[in-house]
Amino acid sequence: MKHRRSSPGDAPARAQINADESPIAWLRRRKDRSGEPMISQTQFDAGERLRADFWFAQMTPRTTMNWSSMTPSQSGRRYGAAQRTGAEMTDNAVAAAERVRRALAAVGPELSGVLMDVCCHLRGLEEAERAAGWPQRSGKIVLQLALTSLARHYGLERSAAPARAGAAVRHWGSEDYRPLFDVPEGT
Repeated sequence: MKHRRSSPGDAPARAQINADESPIAWLRRRKDRSGEPMISQTQFDAGERLRADFWFAQMTPRTTMNWSSMTPSQSGRRYGAAQRTGAEMTDNAVAAAERVRRALAAVGPELSGVLMDVCCHLRGLEEAERAAGWPQRSGKIVLQLALTSLARHYGLERSAAPARAGAAVRHWGSEDYRPLFDVPEGT
């Protein structure tokens, strides 16, 4: 992801996504035997939303030293505004990290690993399969299930309607069928 710098009169800068570095963008562009994309648009949107939150929360492992805390304290009105912006950015990063944690918890431990590998750490499916010890070409199916569950968490895809109070109960018997229960005497 890249950030573009904005001038004071512009709208806030937004992260731009480089589709060439995303394994799910590759899956979205690739077609299956029937000519359909390998993942749906809602699955792709859910994966990119998780990736954006993960990136914004700065949850990626650092490869270099963080020198930002080593700078001498700066004073003045100009730097006070920068400190406020830094505090707001920290709050937003904490909120993004919490969104990532909630999304992964909603998906569950069985599927969150493949989402972290493919969507967040940008590993290919083959690498994720090897790391998980799965058979070849099984990662795509697991990723599709994980992305569907993630899309459902984000509200991008409808879930199965929960049973409503007073809704008809489905059974195999005829309309006038009533089960018989053997209840022991004295209970």
